[in-house]
Amino acid sequence: MSALLFALALLAAQDQAVAPSEVASPPVEAPPTESPAAAEPAAEARPEELPFPVGAPTDDYGLVSWCYGALSGYLGLHDRVLPEVTRIENAYRKPGVTLAQDMATYADMQEISRANMKLFARAMEAAERASLQPINTRGAAAVQKGRASWAGADALPTRTVAQQWMGWALPARCTPTAEALETRAKLMGTAFKANEPEAEPASPEAASALENAAAAPETSSSSAESPTPAPETTPPEPAPVESPPTHS
Repeated sequence: MSALLFALALLAAQDQAVAPSEVASPPVEAPPTESPAAAEPAAEARPEELPFPVGAPTDDYGLVSWCYGALSGYLGLHDRVLPEVTRIENAYRKPGVTLAQDMATYADMQEISRANMKLFARAMEAAERASLQPINTRGAAAVQKGRASWAGADALPTRTVAQQWMGWALPARCTPTAEALETRAKLMGTAFKANEPEAEPASPEAASALENAAAAPETSSSSAESPTPAPETTPPEPAPVESPPTHS
Protein backbone atom coordinates (compact mmCIF):
# COMPACT_ATOMS: atom_id res chain seq x y z
CA MET A 1 0.00 0.00 0.00
CA SER A 2 1.42 3.43 -0.94
CA ALA A 3 1.95 6.18 1.60
CA LEU A 4 -0.95 8.18 0.13
CA LEU A 5 -3.47 5.37 0.59
CA PHE A 6 -2.02 4.59 4.02
CA ALA A 7 -2.36 8.22 5.13
CA LEU A 8 -5.92 8.51 3.83
CA ALA A 9 -6.88 5.39 5.77
CA LEU A 10 -5.39 6.82 8.96
CA LEU A 11 -7.07 10.18 8.42
CA ALA A 12 -10.42 8.49 7.96
CA ALA A 13 -9.99 6.50 11.16
CA GLN A 14 -8.83 9.34 13.38
CA ASP A 15 -10.55 12.65 14.12
CA GLN A 16 -8.10 15.27 15.21
CA ALA A 17 -9.59 17.20 18.11
CA VAL A 18 -8.60 20.76 18.88
CA ALA A 19 -8.30 21.91 22.49
CA PRO A 20 -10.15 25.10 23.49
CA SER A 21 -6.82 26.76 24.30
CA GLU A 22 -5.73 26.30 20.68
CA VAL A 23 -8.64 28.27 19.26
CA ALA A 24 -7.42 31.77 18.57
CA SER A 25 -9.63 34.82 18.77
CA PRO A 26 -10.50 36.31 15.38
CA PRO A 27 -7.90 38.91 14.37
CA VAL A 28 -8.77 42.33 13.08
CA GLU A 29 -9.60 41.99 9.42
CA ALA A 30 -6.84 43.27 7.19
CA PRO A 31 -6.72 43.85 3.45
CA PRO A 32 -5.49 40.93 1.36
CA THR A 33 -1.81 40.61 0.63
CA GLU A 34 -0.39 41.26 -2.79
CA SER A 35 0.79 37.70 -3.44
CA PRO A 36 -1.74 34.89 -3.92
CA ALA A 37 -2.00 32.06 -1.43
CA ALA A 38 0.14 29.40 -3.06
CA ALA A 39 2.49 31.61 -5.06
CA GLU A 40 6.04 30.48 -5.76
CA PRO A 41 9.02 32.80 -5.12
CA ALA A 42 10.17 34.83 -8.09
CA ALA A 43 13.89 34.21 -7.58
CA GLU A 44 14.98 30.64 -8.29
CA ALA A 45 17.38 28.92 -5.94
CA ARG A 46 18.79 25.45 -5.56
CA PRO A 47 16.68 23.21 -3.29
CA GLU A 48 19.48 22.82 -0.74
CA GLU A 49 19.62 26.60 -0.33
CA LEU A 50 15.94 26.97 0.52
CA PRO A 51 14.70 26.82 4.13
CA PHE A 52 12.81 23.83 5.49
CA PRO A 53 9.21 24.38 6.61
CA VAL A 54 8.90 24.48 10.39
CA GLY A 55 8.27 21.00 11.76
CA ALA A 56 8.72 19.24 8.40
CA PRO A 57 11.06 16.26 7.88
CA THR A 58 14.47 17.09 6.48
CA ASP A 59 14.91 14.10 4.16
CA ASP A 60 13.62 14.45 0.61
CA TYR A 61 10.96 11.75 0.75
CA GLY A 62 9.65 12.87 4.13
CA LEU A 63 9.59 16.53 3.06
CA VAL A 64 7.66 15.81 -0.15
CA SER A 65 5.17 13.72 1.84
CA TRP A 66 4.76 16.58 4.33
CA CYS A 67 4.23 19.05 1.46
CA TYR A 68 1.57 16.76 -0.02
CA GLY A 69 -0.32 16.75 3.29
CA ALA A 70 -0.06 20.50 3.82
CA LEU A 71 -1.18 21.30 0.27
CA SER A 72 -4.06 18.83 0.46
CA GLY A 73 -5.29 20.63 3.59
CA TYR A 74 -5.10 23.96 1.76
CA LEU A 75 -7.09 22.63 -1.19
CA GLY A 76 -9.61 20.99 1.10
CA LEU A 77 -10.61 24.38 2.57
CA HIS A 78 -11.27 26.03 -0.81
CA ASP A 79 -15.03 25.58 -0.95
CA ARG A 80 -15.52 26.69 2.64
CA VAL A 81 -13.48 29.89 2.49
CA LEU A 82 -14.07 31.08 -1.08
CA PRO A 83 -17.27 33.08 -0.34
CA GLU A 84 -15.50 34.89 2.50
CA VAL A 85 -12.42 35.45 0.34
CA THR A 86 -14.66 37.01 -2.30
CA ARG A 87 -16.21 39.31 0.30
CA ILE A 88 -12.79 40.39 1.59
CA GLU A 89 -11.42 41.04 -1.90
CA ASN A 90 -14.50 43.07 -2.77
CA ALA A 91 -14.21 45.14 0.39
CA TYR A 92 -10.56 46.04 -0.23
CA ARG A 93 -10.28 46.90 -3.89
CA LYS A 94 -6.90 47.65 -5.43
CA PRO A 95 -6.85 50.50 -7.93
CA GLY A 96 -6.94 49.38 -11.54
CA VAL A 97 -7.79 45.74 -10.74
CA THR A 98 -11.28 44.28 -10.93
CA LEU A 99 -12.74 41.73 -8.55
CA ALA A 100 -12.97 39.22 -11.40
CA GLN A 101 -9.23 39.57 -12.02
CA ASP A 102 -8.41 38.95 -8.38
CA MET A 103 -10.65 35.90 -8.18
CA ALA A 104 -9.18 34.55 -11.43
CA THR A 105 -5.80 34.59 -9.70
CA TYR A 106 -7.13 32.27 -6.99
CA ALA A 107 -8.50 29.94 -9.68
CA ASP A 108 -5.10 29.86 -11.37
CA MET A 109 -3.44 29.00 -8.07
CA GLN A 110 -5.87 26.13 -7.59
CA GLU A 111 -4.74 24.65 -10.90
CA ILE A 112 -1.08 25.07 -9.94
CA SER A 113 -1.74 23.46 -6.56
CA ARG A 114 -3.47 20.46 -8.13
CA ALA A 115 -0.54 20.05 -10.54
CA ASN A 116 1.85 20.13 -7.58
CA MET A 117 -0.22 17.47 -5.81
CA LYS A 118 0.25 15.18 -8.82
CA LEU A 119 3.99 15.90 -8.83
CA PHE A 120 4.30 15.11 -5.12
CA ALA A 121 2.34 11.87 -5.54
CA ARG A 122 4.54 10.75 -8.45
CA ALA A 123 7.72 11.53 -6.55
CA MET A 124 6.55 9.65 -3.45
CA GLU A 125 5.48 6.60 -5.43
CA ALA A 126 8.73 6.55 -7.44
CA ALA A 127 10.74 6.68 -4.21
CA GLU A 128 8.66 3.89 -2.65
CA ARG A 129 9.15 1.63 -5.67
CA ALA A 130 12.89 2.27 -5.85
CA SER A 131 13.67 2.05 -2.13
CA LEU A 132 15.36 -1.13 -0.93
CA GLN A 133 13.27 -1.04 2.26
CA PRO A 134 9.57 -0.23 2.88
CA ILE A 135 9.15 3.50 3.52
CA ASN A 136 5.41 3.98 2.92
CA THR A 137 4.51 4.08 6.63
CA ARG A 138 7.02 6.87 7.19
CA GLY A 139 5.54 8.72 4.23
CA ALA A 140 2.01 8.33 5.57
CA ALA A 141 3.07 9.78 8.92
CA ALA A 142 4.64 12.79 7.15
CA VAL A 143 1.45 13.33 5.09
CA GLN A 144 -0.58 13.41 8.29
CA LYS A 145 1.87 15.80 9.92
CA GLY A 146 1.63 18.20 6.99
CA ARG A 147 -2.15 18.08 6.91
CA ALA A 148 -2.26 18.63 10.68
CA SER A 149 -1.08 22.21 10.11
CA TRP A 150 -4.72 22.90 9.15
CA ALA A 151 -6.21 20.80 11.97
CA GLY A 152 -7.51 23.79 13.93
CA ALA A 153 -9.53 25.21 11.04
CA ASP A 154 -12.73 23.42 12.05
CA ALA A 155 -12.78 25.22 15.40
CA LEU A 156 -12.10 28.71 14.02
CA PRO A 157 -14.53 31.20 12.46
CA THR A 158 -14.63 31.08 8.68
CA ARG A 159 -13.46 34.70 8.51
CA THR A 160 -10.28 33.82 10.41
CA VAL A 161 -9.66 30.69 8.35
CA ALA A 162 -10.19 32.64 5.11
CA GLN A 163 -7.56 35.23 6.06
CA GLN A 164 -5.07 32.50 6.97
CA TRP A 165 -5.88 30.66 3.75
CA MET A 166 -5.31 33.80 1.66
CA GLY A 167 -1.93 34.42 3.30
CA TRP A 168 -0.65 30.84 3.12
CA ALA A 169 2.06 29.93 0.62
CA LEU A 170 3.41 26.55 -0.37
CA PRO A 171 6.95 26.36 1.08
CA ALA A 172 9.46 27.14 -1.65
CA ARG A 173 11.46 23.97 -1.03
CA CYS A 174 8.55 21.60 -1.80
CA THR A 175 8.36 21.68 -5.60
CA PRO A 176 12.08 21.53 -6.53
CA THR A 177 12.67 18.80 -3.96
CA ALA A 178 9.84 16.73 -5.43
CA GLU A 179 11.20 17.18 -8.95
CA ALA A 180 14.69 16.10 -7.86
CA LEU A 181 13.33 13.15 -5.87
CA GLU A 182 11.26 11.84 -8.79
CA THR A 183 14.16 12.16 -11.23
CA ARG A 184 16.67 10.50 -8.91
CA ALA A 185 14.34 7.63 -8.03
CA LYS A 186 13.60 6.84 -11.68
CA LEU A 187 17.25 6.99 -12.73
CA MET A 188 18.73 4.94 -9.91
CA GLY A 189 16.01 2.31 -9.60
CA THR A 190 16.65 -0.24 -6.87
CA ALA A 191 19.99 1.38 -6.01
CA PHE A 192 18.09 4.47 -4.89
CA LYS A 193 18.10 5.46 -1.23
CA ALA A 194 15.34 7.79 -0.06
CA ASN A 195 17.83 10.03 1.76
CA GLU A 196 17.09 8.10 4.96
CA PRO A 197 19.09 8.57 8.17
CA GLU A 198 21.85 5.96 8.35
CA ALA A 199 21.26 3.10 10.75
CA GLU A 200 23.33 3.20 13.94
CA PRO A 201 26.12 0.58 14.11
CA ALA A 202 25.49 -2.42 16.32
CA SER A 203 27.01 -2.45 19.80
CA PRO A 204 30.03 -4.76 20.45
CA GLU A 205 27.82 -7.05 22.54
CA ALA A 206 25.26 -7.34 19.73
CA ALA A 207 27.99 -7.94 17.14
CA SER A 208 29.51 -10.70 19.30
CA ALA A 209 26.12 -12.34 19.71
CA LEU A 210 25.57 -12.26 15.95
CA GLU A 211 28.99 -13.85 15.34
CA ASN A 212 28.28 -16.61 17.85
CA ALA A 213 24.87 -17.24 16.27
CA ALA A 214 26.44 -17.44 12.82
CA ALA A 215 29.14 -19.85 14.03
CA ALA A 216 26.70 -22.19 15.77
CA PRO A 217 25.20 -23.70 12.58
CA GLU A 218 28.69 -24.36 11.20
CA THR A 219 29.62 -26.41 14.27
CA SER A 220 26.40 -28.36 14.04
CA SER A 221 26.87 -29.03 10.34
CA SER A 222 30.45 -30.21 10.92
CA SER A 223 29.21 -32.63 13.52
CA ALA A 224 26.56 -33.87 11.15
CA GLU A 225 29.08 -34.40 8.36
CA SER A 226 31.40 -36.52 10.59
CA PRO A 227 29.17 -38.98 12.40
CA THR A 228 30.62 -41.16 15.16
CA PRO A 229 31.49 -44.62 13.72
CA ALA A 230 29.40 -47.49 15.01
CA PRO A 231 31.17 -50.01 17.30
CA GLU A 232 32.56 -53.11 15.57
CA THR A 233 30.68 -56.36 16.19
CA THR A 234 32.14 -59.89 16.10
CA PRO A 235 30.12 -62.19 13.84
CA PRO A 236 28.68 -65.19 15.73
CA GLU A 237 30.41 -68.57 15.30
CA PRO A 238 28.52 -71.05 13.10
CA ALA A 239 26.70 -73.85 14.93
CA PRO A 240 28.32 -77.31 14.57
CA VAL A 241 26.76 -79.63 12.00
CA GLU A 242 25.26 -82.70 13.68
CA SER A 243 26.52 -85.99 12.08
CA PRO A 244 24.19 -89.02 11.68
CA PRO A 245 24.69 -92.00 14.11
CA THR A 246 26.86 -94.95 12.93
CA HIS A 247 25.60 -98.62 12.97
CA SER A 248 27.68 -101.29 14.73
